[in-house]
Amino acid sequence: MLEEVAFNLIRQAVIYLPVDVKEALTNAYANESSAIARTQLNALLDNIALAEAQEKPICQDTGTLTFYVKAGADFPNIDKLEKTLNSAAKRATQEIPLRPNAINPFTGKNSDDNTGRFVPVVHWEIVPGEELELTVLVKGGGSENVSAVGMLSAGEGVRGLKRFVVDAVVKAGAMPCPPTILGVGVGGGADVAVALAKKALLRPLNKPNGDVEIAGLERELLEAANMTGVGPMGLGGDTSVLGVHVDWAFRHPASYPVAVVFSCWACRRASARINADGEVVYLNHCMEDTV
Repeated sequence: MLEEVAFNLIRQAVIYLPVDVKEALTNAYANESSAIARTQLNALLDNIALAEAQEKPICQDTGTLTFYVKAGADFPNIDKLEKTLNSAAKRATQEIPLRPNAINPFTGKNSDDNTGRFVPVVHWEIVPGEELELTVLVKGGGSENVSAVGMLSAGEGVRGLKRFVVDAVVKAGAMPCPPTILGVGVGGGADVAVALAKKALLRPLNKPNGDVEIAGLERELLEAANMTGVGPMGLGGDTSVLGVHVDWAFRHPASYPVAVVFSCWACRRASARINADGEVVYLNHCMEDTV
């Protein structure tokens, strides 16, 4: 049953964009002042509609699969989950299909099934209870390639953070297929900042940070990023970034880690909640809510 759920989530993610992302692109099209940018945004909306109508992946780059598991400590057979996710990835590669994107970095050999050493990536969070919440993030190589991490001097603080984020948007230009969504991780070490930044991409665009001050920082970063004029597909315009999500951790006094992880306009994610008795609820997508 878990393999079927994981397979369904991969399929949902690569074919159907979450509602909040589609709404953000539609609003961007309605508010865009550049004719060229509007043409690009219209093409993206057509792309989304075609993918849904034909039940085909939105993009040829079906990305690297990353699973986020929020597991109740009492959920049954939790020790078998990673093997199950691997099986789902192999099945999805054949049946959807997905482009095989898992390559040995030394030999260049492709596993041809989107699995391999540490792939799919699985992030675990253990919580009390008997429920399991499973999320897949499908992230293409173009946006991953412009990820940035900086170990700022502690004295630079939030001002340095803002500069680093905007510089990252300008440097990335057209490469991550804008308009993008930015995950920004602050604090911890370099590893923690990157992990926080990527996980921040899971938060819906219509859900601001629960901390009022950080929500204000997100709005400020969004406004600054869109003032760069990068625009849809890097061709200029008002809409370079659809949303900025910030997450943070405490840091060492001598360090100020900042990470920026980009998602392309097709921010592909899907989630489901599974009860110990087998009930499955698919979250924020158009498939049947409960099976």
